[in-house]
Amino acid sequence: MNDDRFTPDPRFDLVLERVVPVPVSRVWRAWTEPELLKQWFCPLPWRTTECEIDLRPGGAFRTRMEGPAGEVQDGTGCYLEVVPERLLVWTDGLLPGFRPSGAAFMTGVIRMEPVAEGTRYVAMARHADEATTSQHREMGFHSGWGAALDQLVALLA
Repeated sequence: MNDDRFTPDPRFDLVLERVVPVPVSRVWRAWTEPELLKQWFCPLPWRTTECEIDLRPGGAFRTRMEGPAGEVQDGTGCYLEVVPERLLVWTDGLLPGFRPSGAAFMTGVIRMEPVAEGTRYVAMARHADEATTSQHREMGFHSGWGAALDQLVALLA
């Protein structure tokens, strides 16, 4: 799982790392099959109601999340790197086909590695500046991404 490209910078990157009792192949499926992703991707009571995945560099990663009071959050980005059962990298700074989005919040990195207990799972949100990193931290990165991972584990365990 050593890849110097993804060494976190605490000024700009937020990281969630855990070992989960689910095989890598199932974690991969949860991240790459829209019907599975919709079941766990955002912490309850929010729901992911739409998901589009075109699993290739330049391909679409699009979600629609809906909150309990009718809030809606649409996210569209593109994959930068896809290594089956090991690595997913995507950004909202680019739209599908590497078209600039005009606004970027983060680049997401999901790394997974098989271990005796299941999967070593590392999720990183990379940001352009300290203010955006702080905003994402205050939005609840660790609790939200942690709750979503708990939901993934509950779904697949």
